[in-house]
Amino acid sequence: MSDNGCGFPAPGLHSFLFKPIATVGGFEFNKVMLLALLTTLVVVSFFYAAFGKAKVVPGKLQMVGEAGYDFVRRGIVYETLGKKEGEKYVPFMVSLFFFIWIMNIWSVIPLAQFPVSSIIAYPMVLAAIVYITWVALTFKRHGFVGAFKNFTGYDKSLGAVLPLVMVIEFFSNLLVRPFTHAVRLFANMFAGHLMLVMFTVASWYLLNGWMIPAAGVSFAMTMAMIVFELFVQAVQAYVFVLLACSYIQGALAEHH
Repeated sequence: MSDNGCGFPAPGLHSFLFKPIATVGGFEFNKVMLLALLTTLVVVSFFYAAFGKAKVVPGKLQMVGEAGYDFVRRGIVYETLGKKEGEKYVPFMVSLFFFIWIMNIWSVIPLAQFPVSSIIAYPMVLAAIVYITWVALTFKRHGFVGAFKNFTGYDKSLGAVLPLVMVIEFFSNLLVRPFTHAVRLFANMFAGHLMLVMFTVASWYLLNGWMIPAAGVSFAMTMAMIVFELFVQAVQAYVFVLLACSYIQGALAEHH
């Protein structure tokens, strides 16, 4: 019997906590870390298998790899940064996209059934990598004064409101931007996992006498949520990389 008195084990924060699989020297290794490690192995193994011995006439795996690589290159990087500026960032963005997508997709994989990016530490680290890249590129391209103008939206034509705009832009760009970049991915995966857990648990809980029809409805909702989550998982990977490209585009753009 759960604390709410009805016997229904409602999902909550405990759904995101896992006991250690192993502890080495005080360091706890849990299921989420294992899935993150598996994500790296899956992405690296797939692209190595697809392009390790690339052929002029590609096989099926190479064709799939080329399609995925080309989707990110042409559909995101070139569209945002242009071919000339964007080419050097394609490997970085492809890695980001597929790493995030696979982290997300564990949510609907049997036995795994958990999106790694619903633990905010992982989106925060990825957002921090993008943030550091963006800031470093801004200083490299524009120098200290130019970077300051870029971060603060300096525009002398604004007149008396310029100081206020500069303060707002400074905090928005250097403090709020990396936070929202991480939270957007985290919040969507967190909410999606809660919904999936709720309908899945409800389906089992309602398999009791006259409540069986309700269990059928809950199961149908679970299936619908899985399909919807598959869409959201890909979209969130796309949006994260699209925003990363837009930040880099801002760093490379000439300030007037």
